[in-house]
Order: sequence, then structure tokens, then C-alpha cells
Amino acid sequence: MVAVGAFRARCTRTSSRVGSAGRASLLAAMAGLALACGGQDASGSEDSTSLDGQVAPLELASQSQAVTDDDARRGGGNGGSAPVALALEVDNGEGVPLKVKAGQTFWVNQIDLRASINATVDEGVNGLRQNSDFLAIGWGGVRQADEEFVGLSNPDGTFTRRRFYRDAAWMKATSLFTVEPVDARGILTGPPVLLNIGSEETRRTERDDFFIRRLRAIQWTRDCRSLTDCSGAKAFEEEALVEVRNAYEHAKKQTLTFTSKTKGLRLRWSLRPFAPYYIPVTQVASPAYDYGFAIDIKALTAPRKDGTYAPGSDVTFQMTLKDGKGKRLHPAGSLPTYNEVAPPGAPGHPAGIQYYQAFFDPTATYYRRKHRERMMMTQLIGPAQDIKPIRTIVDLEAFLDDSQDVQTIATPARDGVYAQFMTFPPANKLFGGAFFPNDGRWDAPVSDTWTYHLPTDAKPGTYLVTAKSRRVFLGEDLPASRTIEIQVGTKTHTEARLTTGPCNSCHSQGGELSNVLHGNDNRAACASCHAPLGFELEGPIFVRTHFIHSRSNRFDAPLEKCSSCHLDKETTQRTSKAACLSCHKSYPDSHVKSFGPIESMYVGGGRESFQQCTGSCHKTHPGSGL
Repeated sequence: MVAVGAFRARCTRTSSRVGSAGRASLLAAMAGLALACGGQDASGSEDSTSLDGQVAPLELASQSQAVTDDDARRGGGNGGSAPVALALEVDNGEGVPLKVKAGQTFWVNQIDLRASINATVDEGVNGLRQNSDFLAIGWGGVRQADEEFVGLSNPDGTFTRRRFYRDAAWMKATSLFTVEPVDARGILTGPPVLLNIGSEETRRTERDDFFIRRLRAIQWTRDCRSLTDCSGAKAFEEEALVEVRNAYEHAKKQTLTFTSKTKGLRLRWSLRPFAPYYIPVTQVASPAYDYGFAIDIKALTAPRKDGTYAPGSDVTFQMTLKDGKGKRLHPAGSLPTYNEVAPPGAPGHPAGIQYYQAFFDPTATYYRRKHRERMMMTQLIGPAQDIKPIRTIVDLEAFLDDSQDVQTIATPARDGVYAQFMTFPPANKLFGGAFFPNDGRWDAPVSDTWTYHLPTDAKPGTYLVTAKSRRVFLGEDLPASRTIEIQVGTKTHTEARLTTGPCNSCHSQGGELSNVLHGNDNRAACASCHAPLGFELEGPIFVRTHFIHSRSNRFDAPLEKCSSCHLDKETTQRTSKAACLSCHKSYPDSHVKSFGPIESMYVGGGRESFQQCTGSCHKTHPGSGL
């Protein structure tokens, strides 16, 4: 094992040294590295297994001949259509099979790698370095960075704890991916694509290819006695994750061609080049839908003659999901049932419509796969001039209430703004189906219409109605959002006053808010969906923004410099556990004595975390720049 580890370490060091070369020389270096380090796996066998399970020779040195003249005449086989974002996934060494449009050209927008093992003893994540797909790739320096329990209990009454690990050598190293289209024998059918994921710890450089890159390990303890006690636990899972997505504009120029001979993709990671991954590919000649994703919203309830809605009105809306050429993805009036789309083994929707997946693929803000949560929902918030974070907690009971599909999140009297939201399927079916699996709620019909109620005390102004969703179709995984405005009580248009910005000083060149997260660049249209939930207190945007930017080593402004994002001093003076401890990881002993120990990495404590601490303390933040 020492000899094998040293050999792999030498290969890893080599891949790091070539990281500053030009892309052409990097590709040549990776080819040579694959031959030198990856020609055989740990058992000494050839590593180029073909997609039908047969061994194929590794012929990188002369594979240009594999791209035939016929392929060249077809222009790469994409028929002149624009390149499409491609999402790749590997789970425990196995490539998740892809279906794609025949002859399409792509750029790689997303790569998800996962390795996991189960354990019966609490060993942190040490089992991954000894017996997993990520063994011996450089685990030195790994440390526990954060810990958080899941708020809801498990069906048997136990609780789940998550511990998040960072700083392993493989997480900090600069590394590369090559993606090679291959035929059934493992021979290239087109030029490979070389992608530099850079280092998670380093701000963007001209060589980095992805806006989001997160490498970490997680230990799950699934049989804790309580939300504070895991003694005697025996059900552990350890997993390592690589998440890279949202390619920069320059990376999108590297296109991946699928020809008639392409049967799969060979994915090489420079930290383990001795064993490439294989992703089988099936090409669909004439898919019923096109790539791309868009959402339309319209009000079915007509306004008054002056174009406004009266306070106290009910307003019904309809959402239409469309592909990139405007073709609707579902019949007018209905959406698929949850059971048709989401659970493991479900047939999936033929047009790629997605629903909430976290029942089966758990997520954690910043640390685990929030892009795969895939919640479809809509919100109303207003008036625009009063939009602010919502701190009233929405309890699970409201989600399970069969008498209402729409949840009222904020009221003018209590919160200074009015907000409602609804999930698809409605929460009483979506979450109710998880709690009451024998009631048939996941088989219930789902409408594409919903009704919001404007309160009788609705303040005049512009109200925002937003819908968000995600589509996964023939290799493309895209978010989309749409916001429309309605006038309530007045024809005068009102605007939200945003107290933070400018986000585009970092979120640019492929990382714009219109591309990441929900594909929504209207930050005024976030607060209603992002209210604190009784089972997910970290919901508010200010909590998530503080947490993500304080944990991201790539946010290189001093964390104490609030002026990097806050536009005025007053917006830093509403102190609470949630506001402070979503960024700070500790506070003085005097605060522990007065306010209790820190119990949540996201909000500091429990339900009290959104109460204002005081109106007399914390009038300034040292080093804030405000």
C-alpha cells in the first residue's frame, strides 16, 4: 500500500505542476499522465473498459484517427444547433448513464462525483481513505469544519447528525478533468475537453473553468438518541463529494461533439488518473422536445378597469413550463403527479419536469447538493417598497394543513410586508405524502393554477409573483425563474429598496444570479420563498448568504468588512443569533451565559434565533467600513 500510495502521489504532483500550462499542452500532459499513471489500475489490469464491459486498449497517443472524415463532414453531428450545457454524474465509481439528443454538441456545465461507505463505528470519514472510490487520493489534513443536526426526527424517532469535513489535500489541490467522447471500444470519436476546476480555496483565476466548485466529505449519523446525543449510535454513512458547476464563458467555448459512433464518455480526474470513469451514452434521434427551459406566468383573474387589483381580492394565476423553442412541457391545466416524477424508480417526466428531491437525495445549504433539491414553487410578496427579510417561522403543521394549498408567510401587521407561497405539488400533498405514505397523496392530480389572496389591509403598491422550477432533459440540467408584477390598490409602480450589492462584482462571466441557484437575478423576489421553516430554520436569504460567503475561501474580502455587500450602516444593526451566528462561529462567554451555547451552525440556536437581541448593543461592527 505504501508503494501504491507513493506512486499515486507522484501522479497527483505531476497533475498539479501542469496546471499553469496552456490548454493544449495541458491536454497533452494529461494524455501522457494517463499513460504513465493510469494505464493500469491497482490490480494491474488495463483500465480502458469499453461500455459493453469488454476491455479495450488505451490509445490516446494516436486517437486523432478515430475521428473519421464522415464525422468531420457532419460538422460534429450537431446539425448547426447551438451547444448545450451538459451535466455529468458518477456515483461510487459508476457513471450515471446519459441520454442525449443525437449528434448534439455540448459544453460541460456540471460534474457531480460521489463516493460513500457505511460504517458501524464513529470513525469520522477515515473509512473513505481506506475503502472507497476516493481512497489514497490525499486525505492528509482533513478536519471537521461544521456540525448540524437535521431538525425533523427519523420515522423511528431517532435523529440524524451531519458532520462536514474540509481541508484534505485532495480538496485543496488544483485538479483537472478531461472528458473524452468514445466509441464502444474506448476509441475517441472527437476531441477531448480539458477542464480546470482550480482550487476550492483560491479566488477565480483566468484558468478556472467553473464558478462553483465544492469539495468536501460528510459523516451522517442516522440513529442519534436526540438532537444533542449520538452516544451508542451504530448507523453511520461517510461520503466524499465533488461538485463543480456553472461554467465560465471561456469554458463554454470548449465543446464536446457527439457523433454517430459516440457510445460513452470517459471522465478522467487528475487526482486519480489511473482509473477513469465511464459514462454510457444513448443518443435519441428525434426527441419530442427541445433543449432550454423557460417559465410563463399569467393572471387568470382580470384586474379592475384601471388595471389594479383591490385589497381583499383573490387572484388566480397559471404557470406554463416551456422548452427553449416555446413548446409547452405539459398539458394546459395540469402537471404530472409526484409519483410520476420524483421517487426512486419513478418513470420520470418525458419532458424533464422536476419536483422536490430532498426526501431521497438530502441537501445541506452550501455543503451538499442544493442544486439537486429541485423544488418547484411560486410566491407572492409586496408591496415592493416594503420588501424585507421574513423572520416569522413557518411550522410544519402549516405545510400539512389539508384545508389550504397556499401558505401565508408574512402579514403587514406582523412582518411589515405581505407574502404567500405554494409548492408543486401543494405542500399538504408533497410533504403529507412523506409523512402519510399510505394516503395516496403523491398520486394526487397537480394543477398548474393557484390562487393568492390579497389581504384587506394590503398596502398599495407593486406586488411580485414569482415561479421557479428546474428541468433535467437529455443531459441538460437547468433552473429557471419568472417574475411578473401586479398593481394592488394603485396604478403607481413601486420599487424594492435593495440594501445589499453589487453582487455582479463576483457573480459574473457565467456565475451571474441569472445562471446559478434558481436562475433568478431579481433579488427582490426571494424573501417569500426564503422564510425560516420550523424544520429548516436557515431558510432566509441573509442566513444563507452570510453562511456561504463566510465558509467560502473564494470570497476574499475581509469578512468583517460589511461594506463589501451592505450599502448602509443601518442594515447591519438588526442583531439576532441568526444574523450574527450565520457568519460568526463563536461568541464571548458572556453571551453564552446570557443567550445560551451555539447550537446551530446556520442560525446559532433554535426558534429564538430570529428575535432581535437588543436595540442598544451592536450599533457598530468593527472593521465594517460603514
